[in-house]
Amino acid sequence: MTDAQNVTSREAAGVQEAKRREAAIAPAVDIYEDDAGITVVADMPGVSRERLEVQVDSDSLSITGDVAIPTPEGMDALYADVRTERYQRSFSLSRELDAENVEAQLRDGVLTLHIPKRAEHKPRKIEVQAG
Repeated sequence: MTDAQNVTSREAAGVQEAKRREAAIAPAVDIYEDDAGITVVADMPGVSRERLEVQVDSDSLSITGDVAIPTPEGMDALYADVRTERYQRSFSLSRELDAENVEAQLRDGVLTLHIPKRAEHKPRKIEVQAG
């Protein structure tokens, strides 16, 4: 094999690696709403806190996480159900939500986000006075 073929082969491998990294799995998500706000629960097995990114930009929520699949030293995986090492999902947020006060927790591969409603959009009880 010539040097040019080696370079082309390495470039092709680099392009394939870049495409694999760009591909992402949309994590399974449950969304719940109550009077206080919404709760987003996303299944992201294999993602550590250090490899997780949660961003709120204006009216958009973005969740990205990189999976760390440990392989014993000196061994290569012959088969893996996970075809990509990245989770990614985005959501549009209602203007009723207070995106400045998002609370996030990651536990056992499950990300839980609580996004409260703005005070002016929360239900409130109106006191009726006797006339």
